Amino acid sequence: MTMSQSLEWDTVLVGTPEAPTIPGWDTARLGPLRGRTVRLPRTGERLTIVQPTDLDRLLDLAQGDPEEQLPYWAEIWPSGLALADAILSEPDQLGGRRVIELGCGLGITAIAALRAGAELLITDYSAEALLLARWNCVQNVGRIPQARRFNWRRPESDFLTWARAPLPLVLAADILYERRDLDPLLRLLHSLVAPGGSLWLAEPGRRTAAVFVELLRAEGWRDDVAYWNGPWPEAGDATVRVAVHRLQRPPSVHGS
Repeated sequence: MTMSQSLEWDTVLVGTPEAPTIPGWDTARLGPLRGRTVRLPRTGERLTIVQPTDLDRLLDLAQGDPEEQLPYWAEIWPSGLALADAILSEPDQLGGRRVIELGCGLGITAIAALRAGAELLITDYSAEALLLARWNCVQNVGRIPQARRFNWRRPESDFLTWARAPLPLVLAADILYERRDLDPLLRLLHSLVAPGGSLWLAEPGRRTAAVFVELLRAEGWRDDVAYWNGPWPEAGDATVRVAVHRLQRPPSVHGS
């Protein structure tokens, strides 16, 4: 989608900033939307984010999902904010580079990557997440990233070609919840991340994520980690501490 198309899409917003209506969003099935302003804790950057208001409705709709994918994408999580903050703290690390995000959610990290000048590809298992992420990107940056619906537990055979893999940088915020995620994600990263390339992974201290990082370290990946303590938009997240791991793959393919 070109810049001119992005701006055309921008003009069709109806409703109000607090209760927007977005083309393609099925309000009757998914419920209304709301607009929020969130602040990144270190850089102080402010982002305007549109998200669903009725999470219970989305949970009900997810009951029939054979993959048991819950609508985590619909919330604003500390990990996404921390990763966005890390990106905007060092935008030169992304400027002009091909970057892919796994599990883009509402697009908070994507907004930061686009502001940093990345050539961005976003993915998520949820078509609704991709719609809102692209909308939030155009509202905040005036650009829409390339996007694809993608389940990394069962990647399509043409995905690596579409992504133009291997890539120098992969982004992911809070995507590791269950042990079943470990093996498919490791397999994907071995093909997705170029030798010498990096995975920037933000996670709030889940054991599954810790095991994942340990497995990469055992393969020779270097881990440079920093921590974010907020403040976060949700009062219930006040004690959350997010680790942002900058995991660099060994430069030789023999480190696979």
